[in-house]
Amino acid sequence: MKPEDFDFIAKFIKDRSGLVLTSDKSYLLESRLMPIARKRGLKGLDELIGTVRASRDEALGREITEAMTTNESFFFRDSKPFDQFKDMVLPHILKVRAAKKSFRIWCAASSSGQEPYSLAMILKEEQSKLAGWKIDIVGTDISTEMLEKAKAGVYSQFEVQRGLPITLLVKYFKKKDEVWQIDAAIRAMVQYREWNLLTDLKALGQFDVVFCRNVLIYFDQPTKTRVLGNIAGLMPDDGFLYLGGAETVLGISDKFKPIPNQRGIYGINKDPAPQAPPGFAAKT
Repeated sequence: MKPEDFDFIAKFIKDRSGLVLTSDKSYLLESRLMPIARKRGLKGLDELIGTVRASRDEALGREITEAMTTNESFFFRDSKPFDQFKDMVLPHILKVRAAKKSFRIWCAASSSGQEPYSLAMILKEEQSKLAGWKIDIVGTDISTEMLEKAKAGVYSQFEVQRGLPITLLVKYFKKKDEVWQIDAAIRAMVQYREWNLLTDLKALGQFDVVFCRNVLIYFDQPTKTRVLGNIAGLMPDDGFLYLGGAETVLGISDKFKPIPNQRGIYGINKDPAPQAPPGFAAKT
């Protein structure tokens, strides 16, 4: 691939999705975009990029963006964040939102739905504590293909074997031929919406808990700062932000601060000195 072609397609993808591609990632272009070129009867990446240059084909632009930003997901990924949610965050929210009896969770870049459905199953298991509560779980993604898969809630044997406890598989899934479908009641607990993190987020509303895990690693620092600032604008002062284990806000945004002794969870930065929100027990 010519350097100018790589620069063009890398900028095209970054402008649409925030994904930063460096020259050492050219293999990703080959593996993810060649199927699009073949489907459209084009000879290779050079011809595909030439077509993008010469046209304003929004459908092609969407195909390319979705192919480059589709990332794998699995149920209860890394497990620790979900344990923290069940054992610490949820009890805290039930206490501080007792008068309101409602809270909202946002899973940004929710891919094929395993993360929001993992949270829905946790809430279903805790339903005896949630009588009379209104809980919204919203999953967003840039990929319409992934959103359709998430809404259907249909997963392969391989997908349900990755992180999903057998007890929850038996309880909340039904086998249909060679695939598994999650229970309609669990599906109904999650709303899915197409959304680009680079655009205005205000229309999504306010969220008490935001999961934005393993997303920022694909952005450059100015984009990370902007996205974190926009997310902070959707959260109350006592909200919780989850990032991936390899991600941090330190040196990137002053809108959030780490929750002491809780890796991967951040609170809104109201005070210079980080401290856990009242009633939130810090554990190692």
